[in-house]
Amino acid sequence: MENVTRPWPALWSLVIGFFMILIDTTIVSVANPSIMEGLDTDINAVIWVTSAYLLAYAVPLLITGRLGDRFGPKRLYLSGLVVFTLASLWCGLSGTVHMLIAARVLQGLGAALMTPQTMAVITRIFPPDRRGAAMGLWGATAGVATLVGPILGGVLVDGLGWEWIFFINVPIGIVGFILAWRLVPSLTTHPHRFDIPGVVLSAVGLFLLVFGLQEGETYNWGTITGPVTVWGLIISGIVVLALFVGWQAVNKGEPLLPLSLFRDRNFSLANIGITTVGFTVTAFGLPLIFYYQMVRGMTPTQSALMMVPMALISGGLAPVVGRIIDRVNPKYITSGGLLLMAVALFWNSALMHPDTPVWLFLLPSAVLGFANAGIWAPLSSTATRNLPPRQAGAGAGVYNTTRQIGAVLGSAAIAVLMQARLAAELPPPPGASGGGAGEPVSFGGRLPDALHEGFSTAMSQSIMLPAAVIVLGAAVALFFARPKPVQGWGSQQPAAAESSESRTP
Repeated sequence: MENVTRPWPALWSLVIGFFMILIDTTIVSVANPSIMEGLDTDINAVIWVTSAYLLAYAVPLLITGRLGDRFGPKRLYLSGLVVFTLASLWCGLSGTVHMLIAARVLQGLGAALMTPQTMAVITRIFPPDRRGAAMGLWGATAGVATLVGPILGGVLVDGLGWEWIFFINVPIGIVGFILAWRLVPSLTTHPHRFDIPGVVLSAVGLFLLVFGLQEGETYNWGTITGPVTVWGLIISGIVVLALFVGWQAVNKGEPLLPLSLFRDRNFSLANIGITTVGFTVTAFGLPLIFYYQMVRGMTPTQSALMMVPMALISGGLAPVVGRIIDRVNPKYITSGGLLLMAVALFWNSALMHPDTPVWLFLLPSAVLGFANAGIWAPLSSTATRNLPPRQAGAGAGVYNTTRQIGAVLGSAAIAVLMQARLAAELPPPPGASGGGAGEPVSFGGRLPDALHEGFSTAMSQSIMLPAAVIVLGAAVALFFARPKPVQGWGSQQPAAAESSESRTP
């Protein structure tokens, strides 16, 4: 164990930056109309403001996790925080959509440098049998950030303008840097030979797969340009990733992804579980927000505020759950939380009619809060419990990569399903050749009352997909092995020689 006298202040300082980068995955969604108007651009370009960030965030995670093992998680985290903060300033100052997209790419790279380090530091400074409470805070941050993003975005856009969803990161980033520099210890680094073929194959494979899934709906799952097609990219990405796994298996040196990580049953199953969570959390909000705004006439801020019970309950209970899972088998809490999430989503689906009293939606929102509290900490704690310190960064990189891939899958799948259900439930627009599931459905301005029932039905049917996927996650969690007693964890590594800058003042 690497001796850290005050691990909790170190963790809190990391949580500030982690919360900020996760908010930026969702905060832009409610600002898209304002960005489109302010930069005088079209919807396709605005979509890339989010797509570019997610792509630059997801693709390097395997690599940046390993870099943390090699150069130290503190150094990588601080470097990423500087990049992210400066990129946020550039985003707010952007005068064209192309400049904003470029700044979002840089912002995503900064986030990719930071994310695995937060989880790796927890793995290295908290013993496995006391890690649950720490993972509870980390999990609460991850869960609440995805919910707070749209709320905060709506308030900032309505009050100050779209630029402020980026400007707000600058003072937070400065405070986060100072705290992390002073409170996070400089942990022992482990010499690693860099697996250059692994880096290239993983980056290319993930880029092709994530780009194909993320942009499939934009190109109607057909041709992108010339001979390049969406499905061609997806299949090519899968093939390259298969080559990457094959190379990791035969690499006699030090692979980028130690496949030995997956010999631990709980690590493998937790990665499947977090993939279903990433899918569901990304997917369920889209049909729900569309229903609130298009059918119920809510503003972006009002629709986001419907998530408040979920955010408050999740944030309040997650640390409590974290302390409990150090003493009980986490599979029961995890599977129960995942099933509760499915119940809440099916409940939302049943309520989605044009005349349902709006306050009733606060009830499944509250259930989602209880569900979130029982998901994030048990999953992350189960995934990392048996990781040796020298592989903490690699394990964190894998875990966060699978979460992001799940989110991309959810985003792509829900967009396709929503279009298909709208085409099936609504009449074709005037002058159309008869509609059909292949034709995109779009609306300008407020939805006519006559279409409310069909639109509600389409959104109700769409939200059943993430509900079904999270049931699969619950089934996977039931196969978690009982946590093993912790023996000799403190002697796995010599104590870290902390530099003077890492000591608490």
